[in-house]
Amino acid sequence: MPTAALADHFARRLLAWFDEHGRHDLPWQRAATPYRVWISEIMLQQTQVAVVVPYFERFMARFPDVASLAAAELDEVLHLWSGLGYYARARHLHRAARIVVADHHGRVPERIEALEALPGIGRSTAGAILSLALGQPHPILDGNCKRVLARCFAVSGWPGSSAVLARLWALAEALTPVARVGAFNQAMMDLGATLCTRAKPACHACPLAAGCRALALAAVGAYPAPKPRKQAPRRAVQLLLIRDPRARLLLQQRPPAGIWGGLWTPPEIGLEETAEAWCRARLDVSVAHLEKRPPRRHTFSHFQLEMRPLQVRLATQPTRVADDAATTWVDPAAPGDLGLPAPISRLLAELEADTDIARQE
Repeated sequence: MPTAALADHFARRLLAWFDEHGRHDLPWQRAATPYRVWISEIMLQQTQVAVVVPYFERFMARFPDVASLAAAELDEVLHLWSGLGYYARARHLHRAARIVVADHHGRVPERIEALEALPGIGRSTAGAILSLALGQPHPILDGNCKRVLARCFAVSGWPGSSAVLARLWALAEALTPVARVGAFNQAMMDLGATLCTRAKPACHACPLAAGCRALALAAVGAYPAPKPRKQAPRRAVQLLLIRDPRARLLLQQRPPAGIWGGLWTPPEIGLEETAEAWCRARLDVSVAHLEKRPPRRHTFSHFQLEMRPLQVRLATQPTRVADDAATTWVDPAAPGDLGLPAPISRLLAELEADTDIARQE
């Protein structure tokens, strides 16, 4: 474990680098309230800053405070999140906002225990919110910080394992200063994002290079150890792109839990099922035309989904949709404010582009 002198040296070197080279003008750093930092930290989980910035700005324009977020419908929140991925983050964020309004008088809690009790907020996220917005002395341990610490102190093993994670948290606690804690935590994240990167780290420019054990061992690439590889399971489904006689497309809202929870997608059936049978059972109409479209794959964190789109044109207008899920008919060119997964948005855009070409021909 680092001594007090080593921790002080570590912080001074890192903060000097941050003052000159760190990121100081990110949108959430301007008027850094707990709410703004909270939104940014949730968006930044497993997502790069460059991707997050426009989403953050649109989100804050619509939901400038906890009350406006809590008062919104989940559909609108998911619509603004569409394309950012990991949609459980948005659902947890919305639910947490309602808890803050109901139980905390609309103020983001300023005690770390209360903050960690909210959906979607773990120890590192809570520490980031309170240190970056309020200067409270809490350590953080996001992916960038894990990488910096694992290399500096040559911590062997995959950071997702409990023993390695405990070792990294102990290091973070010992190294995090009381003074300028927000700047220190931002510096750790910036260093990992810009210099101590996963591939091709810029060790020559690193302020911690002189004391980095992984660099001294000429083994920077070995730290942190990668997650043990498992063959990602694959799942194949048919996506029914059902068009009614008015050329509208049928969408269903997915269950709150599971992949794309709460978002809107075309009906999904197994490979052993048929579109004709589904339309007869659910819509009580027959199919006039079927057309297969090229399959596509989407990789989730724990499996690969192969989607086989099947364009279906109905013979007549259905008068009902017999299904437990919420359904709606939309114009594929203008689906409105529904929350759509990015792969489905792309599919609808391609579908409409093909329709436009067919009209011109």
